[in-house]
Amino acid sequence: MAVSLDTGSVASTVDGARRGFHERFGSEPAGVWAAPGRVNVIGEHTDYNDGFVLPMAIDRACYAAAAPRQDRTLRVYAAQLDETVEISLDALVGPGSAGDSRDAADPAMAPLAEPAVRGWAGYPVGVAWILQQAGFPVGGADVYLTSTVPVGSGLSSSAALECATALALAGVSGFELTTAELARHTQRAENIYAGVPCGPLDQMSSAFGQDGSVLYIDTRSGEVRPQPFDLAAENALLLIIDTRVSHAHGENGYADRRSACERAAEFLGVAALRDVSVAELPESFAKVSVGLGETFARRLRHVVTEDARVEQFVEILNQEPLSLPRLGHRMMQSHASLRDDYEVSAPELDLAVATAVAAGAHGARMTGGGFGGSAIALVDRDLLDDVRAAVVAAFAEHGYTEPQFFPAVASAGAHRIP
Repeated sequence: MAVSLDTGSVASTVDGARRGFHERFGSEPAGVWAAPGRVNVIGEHTDYNDGFVLPMAIDRACYAAAAPRQDRTLRVYAAQLDETVEISLDALVGPGSAGDSRDAADPAMAPLAEPAVRGWAGYPVGVAWILQQAGFPVGGADVYLTSTVPVGSGLSSSAALECATALALAGVSGFELTTAELARHTQRAENIYAGVPCGPLDQMSSAFGQDGSVLYIDTRSGEVRPQPFDLAAENALLLIIDTRVSHAHGENGYADRRSACERAAEFLGVAALRDVSVAELPESFAKVSVGLGETFARRLRHVVTEDARVEQFVEILNQEPLSLPRLGHRMMQSHASLRDDYEVSAPELDLAVATAVAAGAHGARMTGGGFGGSAIALVDRDLLDDVRAAVVAAFAEHGYTEPQFFPAVASAGAHRIP
C-alpha cells in the first residue's frame, strides 16, 4: 500500500526540484513553492451553486522551482511529462486580455476562444495571463514543475499546479498575493484560459489548507472556517482509493451539470440552487420536473440535499464523542445522490465504495468532479488491510486496473518552501 509523504519524502522531492531546475536551465532556482492537492470530504458539485463544501488539502503537492529572467519570456518545464512550453509574456494579450471590457471580478467568465496555448501548458500560462490581466507586474521566469498529485484522480492536480505557479511567479517577480487573491485568480485562470467551468472549491482548498483541519467553506461569501479533523485520535483514517480511471471531467459532462443547475435556478427565480431550502425542495422538484424535465429536477435535488449533508457533517464533527458511523452515513448518502441524481459516478467508483463498506468502512463516497478519479473511505486503522485487500480483489474480479491507495492527511495550503 502506498503511504503518505513523510517529511523525508517532501525534502527529497524539493531537492529533486532544485536539482532538476539546475539540470534543465543551468542555474540555481531562487526558491521552491508548493501547493497541495485536495480531497473533498463532502459537498460535491455545490461550489458553483454558491453552496457549502468541506475539503481538506492533502500531503500530495505540486512543487515549482523558479528563477527570474532578464527578458519577458516564460519558460515552464513539466517533469512528469518531460515537456517544455516557452512563450513571451508580451504575447499574452489580445481578446480577453488587455483592454477586455468584461467584468474582471466575475469568476465564471466564458473561456477564451483562442488561448495562446492549450493542453497542460494552458494551466501555467493561463496563470501568468490572468495575473497580468489583474495588473500584477509579472516578469519573465524559468519554472520547473514536479508533482506528487496523481493526474486525473479527482484530487485537483490542476489547482495545485496553478497555485504553485502563481506563488512562484509572484515570488520571482517581487509581488505578493493574499490567500484570497491566490484562490480567486487561479480559479479564473482555469475558467477562462483553460476553459474548465469549475467552481472555487479546488483552488480555495489548495490555497487555504491547514494542517489537521478540514475547511468549511461558504462559496457564496468566501468565508473559510477550519474544523479540526483528528481521525488519528479515533484510531481511524480517511483512505483515498484512486481507481486510476482518468476523469478529465467526463468530457462535457461537468459543463452540462453546471448548465443544468443554472437553468434550474433561473426557472425557479433564485440566484443559485443554494437558495432552495430542504423544506422547499418537494415543491421546487415538482415545478422543475414539469417545467424542465425530471433530469433537471434530480440535479436540483442533489445540490439541495448535498448542502444539507455538509452542514450535518460539520455538526457531527463538533459533537462529543465523535460518531464515525454517523459521518460514514452522510458519506454514503452523498455517494448515492451523486450516482443516482447527479449521474457523475463510474462503475469503478461504485465498486470501490460498496466493497470498502462491505469490508468494514464506516462510509465511503466518490470525491471530486466524478466520471472516474478517486473514492474516499472512512476506515478504522485495524481494518485498513482488510478494506484494501477486498477492493483489490473486487477490481481484479471485474477486470479493472488495480487501484492505488494512500491516506488523506490534512495538510497546509500553498506556501514557499523554507
